[in-house]
Amino acid sequence: MSVGWILLLVVALLALFGLYLSITAGRLDQLNRRVETSRHSLDTQLLRRLSLSSDLAGSGLLDPVSSLLLADAARAVRTAPTSDAGARDLAESNLSEVLRAIFATPEDVAQLRALPGGAPLANEMDAVTRRVEMARRFLNDGVRANRDVRNQRFVRWFRLAGTSVEPPTVELDDAPPPGFGSR
Repeated sequence: MSVGWILLLVVALLALFGLYLSITAGRLDQLNRRVETSRHSLDTQLLRRLSLSSDLAGSGLLDPVSSLLLADAARAVRTAPTSDAGARDLAESNLSEVLRAIFATPEDVAQLRALPGGAPLANEMDAVTRRVEMARRFLNDGVRANRDVRNQRFVRWFRLAGTSVEPPTVELDDAPPPGFGSR
């Protein structure tokens, strides 16, 4: 083999390695966008659940104790500092617990649906609790995929993640109320 062929082979291998690094950096960028989009989606669903919980608490369709508990849990979420993810997640988890206590059985949900104006609220609460659960799952799956790529040797060595911060998972209790049926 001549020097020309060896040089050509080395250049080709370097070009392939550069292409690999470029594709990996693009994948990491795509995963960062996916995580950001998923986080916005989760925030939107949590906001919908909060709004619906406040509407339900003030509707007069629940008994006074349930209305008070739900209103208090919703207020705690609304007043939780947005800069403190732990406090916000704790308040959201508390709201999930209150919703599970209020709608613990299918009979509880049937009573709400039987009241005038109760069926649309029950249907929307059922849908929004499912969407919160799915949005958090999608976010955490994206974060795990992002971390897997970030932990690859070449990504670390060549600093392909740049200055972006490693995204955290969202750990909150989002189990839906059992009274809404099987999932």
